[in-house]
Order: sequence, then C-alpha cells, then structure tokens
Amino acid sequence: MLNSELNKRVTRITPGTPAGELLRKYWQPVALVEELEGERPSVAVELLGENLVLFRDKQNGYGLVGRQCPHRGADLKFGRLENGGIRCPFHGWLFDSGGKCLEQPAEPKDSNFHTKIRHKAYPCIQRNGIIFAYLGPGEAPDLPEFDCFVAPEKFTFAFKGHIDANWLQALEVGIDPAHASFLHRFFEDSKPDEGYGQQFRDSTAEIPVTKLLREAVRPDIEVESTNSGLRIKTLRDLGNAGVHVRVTNLAFPNAIVIPMSNDMTISQWHVPVNDRESYWYAIFTSFENKVDKGLMRTQRHDLYTTPDYKPIRNRSNDWGYDPKEQETKTYTGMGLDINVHDNWAVESPGNIFDRSTERLGTTDKAIIVYRKLLMEAIDAAERGEMVPALSSNDTMIGPVAVDTIGSRDNLDNCWRDYDRDRRERSPWASII
Repeated sequence: MLNSELNKRVTRITPGTPAGELLRKYWQPVALVEELEGERPSVAVELLGENLVLFRDKQNGYGLVGRQCPHRGADLKFGRLENGGIRCPFHGWLFDSGGKCLEQPAEPKDSNFHTKIRHKAYPCIQRNGIIFAYLGPGEAPDLPEFDCFVAPEKFTFAFKGHIDANWLQALEVGIDPAHASFLHRFFEDSKPDEGYGQQFRDSTAEIPVTKLLREAVRPDIEVESTNSGLRIKTLRDLGNAGVHVRVTNLAFPNAIVIPMSNDMTISQWHVPVNDRESYWYAIFTSFENKVDKGLMRTQRHDLYTTPDYKPIRNRSNDWGYDPKEQETKTYTGMGLDINVHDNWAVESPGNIFDRSTERLGTTDKAIIVYRKLLMEAIDAAERGEMVPALSSNDTMIGPVAVDTIGSRDNLDNCWRDYDRDRRERSPWASII
C-alpha cells in the first residue's frame, strides 16, 4: 500500500516530476519502424507527457523534435520533409534531427538569426523494429546487450498496443506471476503443439500450460536482484512430475522479459504516453528459427486498429465481455487473447489506481520489491547519484527467460541448463 503522495511520486511522469526524470535517464521506445513506412515517413507522438514529431531523414536516421515550431508555434506534424530535416510550412524554418535551425528563408540573406535557434530534439536509435529515444540529460547511455537487441533482425518481430491506464499499472501486471492461474485460465486445453502461449514441452513431460496453471494455483515466488533489475522465479509443484520453473525478469525501470514458448522470449516495455495512458512495446526474439513476420503482423493487426494500435476489445465495449463464455470457456469471458485479459486487469482499476486502497498479499512479492527499488532510484536520481542498470560495469546480457521442469533437488540449475542448451543450438545467441 502506498499513500497518496507516494502514489503520485511513482506514477506521474511529465517533465519535472520525480518518476518522469528517472525514466528519462533510460532509452524509451517511441514508435515502431513500420509506422514510418508510408509515403511520408513521419508521425506525431506523445511520450512522457511531451508532444513530439518523429521523422526519418534521407540517410535512414531518425529525428525526434518538439511538435510546436519555436517561431510561432505551428504544428510540425504537417512539416515538410526536406534536405534531411523537417521544415515548418508557416515561414519555412528548417530543422535538422539535432534541433539546429538550418534555414530561415524569409529572413535577410546575411542574417545569422538561425544560429541562435535550437529546437527541442532528442537522439534516436533503431533496434529490431523499434525506434528508441533518449529524453534525458547529458550523453545517452549504451543499450544493454540484451538478446532482443543483438539477435539478427530475421529472428525478431516488433509490435505495440495501447493501454488506457498509467504505465505502472501495466508493469505491475507483468511482474505478478500468480495472476496467470486465474486471469488467463482456459477451461479446455489446447493441443500441446498448438496455440499461443498455451503449451509447454521438455524432455520429461508434455503439459499444456493451460492445465498447469489451472491446477497449480499457489506458486512459490522468489525474487532476486540482477545487474539489469530483478529475476522472478515462479515454482509450481507438479507432484511426481517435478516442479515447473518459470523465470521472468524486470529490466529496470519499465520493461519485462518473459518466455513465450520454448524457442521465443518477449521483451516488453511499458512506456508512458502521459500520466493516464501508456503503450506496451514488444520485441519477440527467437533463438532457433527465423520469425514469420507477415503471419505475426497479420494476427495482431486483426486485434488492433491502426494507426493508434488500440485493441478492438477495450474499455468502451467492456473488453468484449460475454457471460456465457465466462461460464463455459474462459475465466474472464473476454476471449482467447491474453493481452485483452491483461488490459482489463490494468485498465479496470481506473486510469491511475489509488494504491492507498490496496491490500497486497504474499504473491505480490515482486511488486513490493520493485516498488522499493523504484522509490530508491527516484531518490537517487534527485540527489544526482547513479541509478540501477546504469551504474553497473558488468555487461548486461540475456536476461534469461524460460519455462522448464526440474527435480526438487536441482531447481537452481535446471533453468540455467535449459537456457544453455537453447543457446548452444541457436545460430546467433551468446552462451551466458
């Protein structure tokens, strides 16, 4: 439980707020590359409470600048993409990706007024389908060598989805392992070799995850610190079959890394649009097989509208709730897409949940540890001290995210062995 002042401290992210200034110290997703693939490669975005325009220049680099022209406030969403920059149609002022004013064609020919203008601009980089921006002070940090960043492009797929709620609510669902036994419960099991996120297989057992989650509802949860944030191990007793071990991660400050299947992990950032809205951005990373991007994109575009990437099932239509389905097929009655289930859990408490009313239990262990880490990092940032995941000299790779089954006397090594075997078979992955 957080009092109202602490709740504001960790949820509000506009410029100058404690949490906002912390999040600006890290690279944040700003758009999908596919959003700039049209005839006019630019898009208006809102990120961390700032209104911006993202554009692609002639060298296939990216610029992210303030949406209002610094001359008289015209909307650069409608700017002309010229000479590697963006030009305001009002008086022709031209800005490069660094915010320099290159031309003011209505001013006298010998004027140096343009050299005195510096527009708001942030550096951008592109990794495997997502454009990241750094909105913080000073020089941008290096990206960690996570699997999702170093994997060859053909082994990854990127997508995003809108969430009508504060970023922290979305992140906390991602580090809550216990909810899967209820929120994502299906009353019938899919075939082990079919279905998104509904099967588990290893050398000793073949168990649909739907059955596992439905029957093992009281997991043991262990949380430990890592260079990148937190490692969360969720243990479910399977009786004579051993123990199911699921390893997920909190990549500080606002990402999770989780297993999707035996071959694929998901690295997902929960990115504030403003105080009341957010997006999740995900890179799906395959270790052994090249990704069928066309199929994955088609599957998701059927569930989301573009260009806003809002889910078709949302707050306005009760997330597609069907009481008959809830009685016979799914625990929520909200369809088979677990992202819809998550959105309901994130959005239904309201856009900014009042945490002074909550009552946390034992299974909220990771949330409790993360909030402590977050508040300590906010305090450190205010003091000008180093913050987590930027202060380590150790190279951050992985993080390891797996589902596996182990014996009770080998739980600490079984998931490491599983990941090592997967990496040894991979044509690209490093051995941790």
